[in-house]
Amino acid sequence: MSSQLAALNQWVDSVAKLTQPEHIHWCDGSDAESAKLVDLMLSTGDLIKLNEQTHPNCYLHRSSPSDVARVEHLTFVCTTNEEDAGPNNHWMAPADAHAKMEALYAGCMRGRTMYVVPYCMGPIDSPLARCGVEITDSPYVVANMRIMTRMGAAALARIEREGSFVKGLHSIGDLNPDRRFIMHFPEELTIKSFGSGYGGNALLGKKCHALRIASYQARSEGWLAEHMLIVGIENPKGETHYVAAAFPSACGKTNLAMLIPPEGYRQDGWKVWTIGDDICWMRPGADGRLYAINPESGFFGVAPGTSAKTNPNALAMLNRDAIFTNVAVTADNQPWWEGLPDGVPVTDWQGRPYDKANGPAAHPNSRFTVSAKNCASYSAHAEDAQGVPLSAIVFGGRRESLVPLVFEARDWTHGVLVGASMASETTAAATGAVGIVRRDSMAMKPFAGYNFGDYFEHWLSFDKAGAKLPKIFHVNWFRKGSDGKFMWPGFGDNLRVLEWMLKRVTGEADAVATPIGNLPKAGDLNVDGLALDAAALAQLLVVDKEGWYDEMESIGEYLRGYGDRLPGALATIHSAIAAELA
Repeated sequence: MSSQLAALNQWVDSVAKLTQPEHIHWCDGSDAESAKLVDLMLSTGDLIKLNEQTHPNCYLHRSSPSDVARVEHLTFVCTTNEEDAGPNNHWMAPADAHAKMEALYAGCMRGRTMYVVPYCMGPIDSPLARCGVEITDSPYVVANMRIMTRMGAAALARIEREGSFVKGLHSIGDLNPDRRFIMHFPEELTIKSFGSGYGGNALLGKKCHALRIASYQARSEGWLAEHMLIVGIENPKGETHYVAAAFPSACGKTNLAMLIPPEGYRQDGWKVWTIGDDICWMRPGADGRLYAINPESGFFGVAPGTSAKTNPNALAMLNRDAIFTNVAVTADNQPWWEGLPDGVPVTDWQGRPYDKANGPAAHPNSRFTVSAKNCASYSAHAEDAQGVPLSAIVFGGRRESLVPLVFEARDWTHGVLVGASMASETTAAATGAVGIVRRDSMAMKPFAGYNFGDYFEHWLSFDKAGAKLPKIFHVNWFRKGSDGKFMWPGFGDNLRVLEWMLKRVTGEADAVATPIGNLPKAGDLNVDGLALDAAALAQLLVVDKEGWYDEMESIGEYLRGYGDRLPGALATIHSAIAAELA
């Protein structure tokens, strides 16, 4: 046995000694193993088989009603110095965190099987990919990790070659919310999670590894791990430009990643290719451009609101080989959630007969897990080992007023400020009140594994001699008029905005310079066929100087919260824009 695997075996043995499982199973990722696990979960009730005629090989999982979302207040970054975790994270001293978790893990797998899950985040042969091993007592987690990562024998072989891997230990424990913690030890490349079977708290390759630990890894290794979709836009000339975009949860990331062009665009030959809908790892290539991979191999998407109108590609890929979590079911055992025009729920997400008085039929944060290869728009280039070159990076949020439909940052430093000052109104994907505006820098507030001040500095460091960096833009699809209705049609029509951005990249479109950035000239945005009059378009592209002066005051207050870790370059450009607005 190689010394690399000896270290892994030693760790597995120490975890088994602590948790005392009845059996240990090393996952190989095979079809036979998967079939066995599904049979096991059907027998225990962890999975319920859905209608085989309409949804072959699809299953429903119901989690505990107290275990349905990420728990940011129970998620900690455990660095030696508290300052390194930053005010953007909850911190606990590593020794205290390890002691707390060891006490919870003691004997927690008695009577259970301990699964050892080797996995690779990213194409198995990509130099940008990184490996991990999750130890878990949840077969549901294994089934999801098989869809979401390159899991099994090939990942184990890569770990044996490289020797380095992220260690993740997870137990569903007793699902007691008072004994639930998700601990990250970036300096040790280690994750410990207890007391939850839900998504990002339990699928440790997802947010825990691919963002919190990877962002820290990326800083030390000279790349970026970001909460971004990656999409390819192919124009009628057959040229494809790749765009990465960061939006907070429930602001349309999956919809944009799988966008279907409006009819006129389709007829002209525009195509949209999906690389990823949630996570983007990017690193500078030899030519100075940023190259990106999607470290995931599946989608873990929010079901409610997914429909033939909002995201036909997503809906179409859910007819086979999918796991649904906390959705409702119809009388003929088809999955159902709010937003679907057809079907009637008879059983709600908790397994009760559906009664409107109990709230929504599907939990607002109910999910689907499905292989990316099920998606009709999935790009073959998503498997490119070197990644795809980025032409643009887009930031955005859900803002009902003030923020224009689109603007372009003047340069990279200004773009970092735009990303750092992003704000959005909260939704059901995060716990807490709905509709509160909160700053969510680069959509990474719940996910950056270290101090945001250092993180902004790391972003700024990519602007150096020879760099050919993507242009940075900001969008807001959610502007409302005085009637309270959305002014921009959104969905497929967002391609009209992307077209302008890419014309800015290639130098084919003009812009109006304003203190907050460059905006389209009204005539440069293709609105043919939209029920959008000139006055509405003007309102979507207006810069309210007074409102923006107040916004910059609010941004300044937020940035000052990072104290002396805030890069001077951001403070300088912020002051300059505020002065222009004044």
